[in-house]
Amino acid sequence: MNGFVRGAAPHGAATDVGRRTGRSPARRRTALTAVVGLVVLCALVTVSVANGDLALPPADAVQGLFGLGDSATVLVVQEFRAPRMVAAIVAGAGLAVAGALLQRLFRNPLASPDVMGVTGGASFGAVAMLAAGASQALMPLAALGGGLLAAVLLGVFGWRGGVSVTRLVLVGLAVQAGLSAAVSFMVVSFPTELAGSALQWTTGSVYGRTWPEVWSAGGAVALGLVVAFALHRRLAVLDLGDDSAGALGLRTHAARLQVLVIAIVLASLAAALTGPVAFVALAVPHMVRFLAGPPTAGTLALSGLAGAVLLLASDLVAQYLLPVGGLPVGVVTATLGAPWLLVLMIRQSSSVNRSVR
Repeated sequence: MNGFVRGAAPHGAATDVGRRTGRSPARRRTALTAVVGLVVLCALVTVSVANGDLALPPADAVQGLFGLGDSATVLVVQEFRAPRMVAAIVAGAGLAVAGALLQRLFRNPLASPDVMGVTGGASFGAVAMLAAGASQALMPLAALGGGLLAAVLLGVFGWRGGVSVTRLVLVGLAVQAGLSAAVSFMVVSFPTELAGSALQWTTGSVYGRTWPEVWSAGGAVALGLVVAFALHRRLAVLDLGDDSAGALGLRTHAARLQVLVIAIVLASLAAALTGPVAFVALAVPHMVRFLAGPPTAGTLALSGLAGAVLLLASDLVAQYLLPVGGLPVGVVTATLGAPWLLVLMIRQSSSVNRSVR
């Protein structure tokens, strides 16, 4: 990319040609993928609000979602099914955008909140707050504090002697494992009445979400998404390399820190709704790059949409398509994510070996 900057043609000719030949097809592909994603999301929303212990006609369920129809249908849809559905959508979008930001920031396909320990830290904070008997309204703050704790541990043990992405990933896996073990220890030490409530933080679940939880954590995630899109221009400049970005007047260290913090905030707040859901933040950015091409503001928005679709679809699979009922959504995403992570690590190791030779 730096070569194109140094060798740019006069009068912006190369830029104009690039826009005509490269960006337009990419934008069309992004727009088409977004339309398909929105259609799929609408279909999943309909299935989510129409199904349950009491099956409803899809048309009646959609009307009930907007407060129309008979009062019983409105009550079932709006108070019991809609919060779970909205929580899955918001958390999926937050996790996916956080993963896209981290992978672009570190230029590594393994960089994601669940691999680097952020979601484990968020779960630790939420469970610790639950053990203290605090209100559910404080869970987003507790999860955010836990995510920041994981980031501090990652910085202390992973940034020695300079930044090495491979070391950060390995340290992140260790931090994630350690914090997950701490969460498991607290859960088994809880009284019986608290153990069930805390169990979701070990696997990831959107079961039993309520509107106060959705409004507090979900509203914060929505605000974080706005900030993430506002930082996209700085990410685009950082893609040019530190020297070029500095020459354009960007304070690169401050910009990287801002992107890193907003990614941690998004992942932590999403984990406040769902617990440590794996795979979404790791895989969705790869899927979006495969479908829509290089990262842009449009593909960042598409990542959020794809994350919402994936997490909501996984929750529906956990509810209705698996032979064992009542499984949390984290079981489905982890089942998909484990082989994906293994493939990515093998590919990363192979590329490192080739570069050494």
